[in-house]
Amino acid sequence: MASAEKSGFTRRSLLGIFAASAVVAAPTYSHAFGLLRGAGDIRRIKMYSGRTGESLDTIYWVEGEYIPEVMDEITHFMRDWRTNETKVIDPRTVDIIAAAHSLMDVSEPYMLLSGYRCPKTNAMLRESSRGVARNSLHMKGQAADLRLKSRSVGQMAKAAEACAAGGVGRYPRSNFVHMDCGPLRHWGG
Repeated sequence: MASAEKSGFTRRSLLGIFAASAVVAAPTYSHAFGLLRGAGDIRRIKMYSGRTGESLDTIYWVEGEYIPEVMDEITHFMRDWRTNETKVIDPRTVDIIAAAHSLMDVSEPYMLLSGYRCPKTNAMLRESSRGVARNSLHMKGQAADLRLKSRSVGQMAKAAEACAAGGVGRYPRSNFVHMDCGPLRHWGG
C-alpha cells in the first residue's frame, strides 16, 4: 500500500477507482456519476480563482437534482475573467471535476486557471500558445483547467481518467490538468 500512498491515492479512493472501472456503461458519463453516487445524496465542488480572488465551496446537487441557483453561481465563478463574459457551464463538466476531486480524497480546493473562454480570449491565447484548440470546449462551457498544490499533474490526470467521462489533458510544464465533458480521450505528458 506504500506505493498508493506515494501516488497520493488512499486505499478508499483506489477502491473507488476499481469499482468505477468495473462499471460497464452507456452513456459515457455514468462513470463520473457513479463515482459520485457513493458520496451520498449530495455533490460538492470546491475551487478558488487566483485571477479574481474568489472562492467557491458549495453543494450543487442534492437528491438527484442540480440546484439551479448554485449552477448559476458556478457559471459566474467560471466566467472568462478577462472579459467578465459567462456561458452556462455544462453540469457534466462539474460532475467530472467533483468526481476526480473525490477520488483524490483531498480537502484542498482546486485552483481554477480557466473555465469558460469567450472566442476573443481563445483566439488571443491561440496566438501565444500552440496548446490551445481552435474550437476549444472552453468556449462551450464544457472544460476547465485546474491545479492542486497537494497533487501532481499525473495524480490529477489519473483521477480524472478514472472517471472515464471526457477529455483529460496533462500539462506538466504549466502544472495543470484540463478536464472536459467532450469525447473520451487523453493527451499530454
